[in-house]
Amino acid sequence: MTGIWSPITLGGAQLPHRLAMAPMTRSRAKPDGTPSDLAPEYYAQRATMGLLITEGTQPSGDGQGYLATPGVYTDAQVAGWREVADAVHHAGGRLFVQLMHVGRISHPENTPHHRQPVAPSAIAPGVDMFTMAGMQPIPEPRALTTAEVRQTVADFANAARRAVEAGADGVEVHGANGYLVHQFLAPNANRRTDEYGGAMENRARFATEVVRAIVEAIGPERTAIRLSPGLPTGGIVEGQDNDDLYRYLAAEFDKMGIAYLHLLHIGNEPLAADIRKAFGGVLIVNRPGRQRDQIGSDVASGLADIEALGTMALANPDLIERLKTGAPFNEVRKDLFYAGGGAEGYTDYPTLTAA
Repeated sequence: MTGIWSPITLGGAQLPHRLAMAPMTRSRAKPDGTPSDLAPEYYAQRATMGLLITEGTQPSGDGQGYLATPGVYTDAQVAGWREVADAVHHAGGRLFVQLMHVGRISHPENTPHHRQPVAPSAIAPGVDMFTMAGMQPIPEPRALTTAEVRQTVADFANAARRAVEAGADGVEVHGANGYLVHQFLAPNANRRTDEYGGAMENRARFATEVVRAIVEAIGPERTAIRLSPGLPTGGIVEGQDNDDLYRYLAAEFDKMGIAYLHLLHIGNEPLAADIRKAFGGVLIVNRPGRQRDQIGSDVASGLADIEALGTMALANPDLIERLKTGAPFNEVRKDLFYAGGGAEGYTDYPTLTAA
């Protein structure tokens, strides 16, 4: 039986334990998409997590959907991420930048040049989004042409190169949570009639092409992807009818030898077990709402090699020490998850030493 405090090798680097910080949008980037000046401190504070997966970071201007999210495709953005990577490495951690193209989960008021959202098909998600004018319905997106789909694949590969240029240890493709990759996977969001729509293998094609392009750009040991089978968010409806697609993807990513597959697990245990069998590399499992006494159970059972924790790490910079010593957790301030650009609710959570 493996415990969470056992070391593990990931992408050629040894991690001291089997807990990672899950990606969490914080909406504190500058208007030009460069990370906040406080981002190096925020991530370095949590470097004892071993592996830090960053907030969703757009690979192009079209990839932005929310206010104040960072990118990694301009020189200024790369310079900002270099400060983050240097701070994390100095503190002993490893950093994977999550590449997030939101697709149709966007509003023109939140994006450069007020772009219309793009998606596999011209189908609105039927949900609202926060803008500077308050909550507004997300408009119908424009369907990407086949040539634009291929260009978006190239955008992901370019962003991966830029992330590594910034000093990141790798990148994680955001293939989950109702965003662009997930939209291609879901039949109710993808009504395409070209090679990216219809049959299961066609709906999976965008995901596999993105990952393969990144593998070719920066190497499999620096490449990862996050998936959320069956997650009903952003207007996505899958159900168990799409389970075979995820089994197929796990096997395809296994062939590519990527650094890890990150599974957002919402309770489909048979599918999770099948993904574990199909993917022989490092499997990271993130279960939303996991309680303290449940941490380590997926590693102990053999389902996961690493467990990813979200708000626990957000609110407790020294989460590893608190888990090892049984110390109490800080109170999570949900109202400050995305608020403002300052330290409050971001870098001001106290450590045990400070307390």
